[in-house]
Order: sequence, then C-alpha cells, then structure tokens
Amino acid sequence: MRNFPPRRIVCLTEETVETLYLLGEQDRIVGVSGYAVRPSQVRREKPRVSAFISADIPKILALAPDLVLAFSDLQADIVAELIRAGVAVHVFNQRDLAGILAMIRTLGAMVDATDRAERLATDLARRLAAIAAMPRPAPRPKVYFEEWDDPLISGIGWVSELVEIAGGADVLPHLRAHKAARERIVAPDAVRETMPDVIMASWCGKKVVPDRIRKRPGWGDIPAVRNNRIVEIKSTIILQPGPAALTDGLDAIVKALWPTNA
Repeated sequence: MRNFPPRRIVCLTEETVETLYLLGEQDRIVGVSGYAVRPSQVRREKPRVSAFISADIPKILALAPDLVLAFSDLQADIVAELIRAGVAVHVFNQRDLAGILAMIRTLGAMVDATDRAERLATDLARRLAAIAAMPRPAPRPKVYFEEWDDPLISGIGWVSELVEIAGGADVLPHLRAHKAARERIVAPDAVRETMPDVIMASWCGKKVVPDRIRKRPGWGDIPAVRNNRIVEIKSTIILQPGPAALTDGLDAIVKALWPTNA
C-alpha cells in the first residue's frame, strides 16, 4: 500500500464492509460487493462493483483504490487481475470464529483503528461466551445445517461452532474443518441416519423451500421433518464470516433451537 492508512478501499465481500462501518471507517469505502446489505444504508451510499466470483474490473480501477479487500480462493481470478493492474489487495480467508475475530483485528490495524477493532472483537467474543454459558435443557437438540440443496452441503466451520454455542449439537461435526464446499457434500441417506431434531437451511442466497426438504425420499421419519422444525436462516446473516454471523445469525440459531425462550 502506498498510503497508510488506505483512503480508498474496495470491499469485494460483505463482512469487511460491515466491519468498517462498525469501526466508523466507512468513509474509506469507495466500492462494495453487490451482496453488501449491512448496514442498510450501504446500498444507497456505495457503488457496487462485484458479485462474488466476478467483478467489474474497469469500474474498480476507475475508483482508484489504494486497497482492495477480498475473500478466499474463490476470488483468486479477480485478485490476480487486480494485482496485474498494480492494485494492492489483501485476501482474508477466515473459516471459523477465531478467524472472524482475527479478521476484525487485522482490518482495524490496516485502517489505523486498532483500539476500536480490539474493543469490537472483545465485545463479540464476550457475547459468544455469554450465550454459550446460558443454561439449556438436556439433551442438546441435534442439528443438521444445510448450506446448499443440490448437492447437499453441510455448514461451514463458523456455522457449526455457532450451533454449538446456541446449545445445539451439530450432527456432522467432523465436516466443520473442511474449508471447501465440495468437501462438505453429504449423501441424503447419511443425513437421514443422524435423525436431526432441527434442520436449519441457508441456500447461499437462494430462498429455502422447506417442502422440498420434507419430500426427500426417506426423510419423513426424521424428527425435524415430523415435527415441522425446518428453519431458514437468511444467508446474509449466517454465511458471511463477519459480525453479522456473530450477532443476528447466532440469534436466529438460538431462536430456531429454543423458540419459546428466544
């Protein structure tokens, strides 16, 4: 980066947008992902320059950013093109709760807001601890979290952790360490055999259709299906590895697990 702290930042995913707003550093943002919806004013305040795996490179370059923030190998092609154009890029790759908190602290340091970022990360960590410490009746409800429906893909690391913090038991915990979605593909029969009490679904930007889940062969005997406990968790609050997942996303999981107490 030629400038420190950077004055013109483009964010290619939503979690860095929300974090910069929470840090009071939103004036540095000159372009955002089309998926950025938090806080609500971002859609009218900031020009949209990208989807998730595609971007309007000329539009980004015209904004003259001194830093572009990206996420994961899925944006590698965009990043490579920007680097070839001489743009400074930082790629985050957080896939668990510790990584999300580290992202907040790192981004804070990058915009010279280290103290504010530390306070934000600490407050979020305390919130997680407080919710995890709440007394819940035993046994823990068994939860299957579905990130995609064709093929079936189970929840990523931070989602699995949040289910447990909320008082649930992930029925496929061994998959949480797999970063790539293709490594979390599961067979319908494998899910059925776990007999989850609650099914939570967030089809990555596509509306969840509970009836499709109910009609899967052999799934009628699953307790979650039998008891009509199929709950959509909006992807904007759970599949973004940032503050949204630790606040509204976690609250939605708690409500799905404990509807009479949430």
